[in-house]
Amino acid sequence: MAHELKARPYSDEAAKEILKDVMSPETTDWHYNKHHKGYVAKLNEIQEKLGSADKGTANANYGEYSELKRQESFNHAGMVLHDIFWENLGGDGNADESLAVVKKIVADFGSVDNFKAELKASAIGAKNSGWAVLLRDVLGDGKLHVAQVDFHHLGAWWGSIPLIAIDVFEHAYYHKNGPDRGGFVDSFINSLHWDRVNERFEKYCT
Repeated sequence: MAHELKARPYSDEAAKEILKDVMSPETTDWHYNKHHKGYVAKLNEIQEKLGSADKGTANANYGEYSELKRQESFNHAGMVLHDIFWENLGGDGNADESLAVVKKIVADFGSVDNFKAELKASAIGAKNSGWAVLLRDVLGDGKLHVAQVDFHHLGAWWGSIPLIAIDVFEHAYYHKNGPDRGGFVDSFINSLHWDRVNERFEKYCT
């Protein structure tokens, strides 16, 4: 089945007000309707081409089939992480200690502040363009961890469930923050919608 652009929890127009502390009004539109939508469209195109691609061209250096497979994972991860990115935003940043995900964060990181510090450091440290992702290592130790991801897929953890995803590609923050990636990360954390983070945690991690 063809992949579809997932609707955000708010309309395009509402996003301009709801997300004003995180990104410019223009970026709320460009980021979703150009970048995010583009990953979905390209994933559909790649998977359609894979149906008829010659597997005999597979090659570690270059080949049609191999390059399609490489770009399939890039665009699929871009789609999934953006779905979570928008879902994460639109709250007041208050990590209510009664929430199951917050209790798990305290258990695994020692405190919410420790978690926020690790998330920020990982987001700032992503090379070139990338993400910082809070995940639950379902097939490993069962704990929450923060992954530092380059591009959309390099550094991802197999067997994990992503819960919070912060995009630090320059298109996410440059129009409002310029080179101040750390300021953007702070704004993102202060706008987390913890109820939605908790819903995801309870759906996939409990």
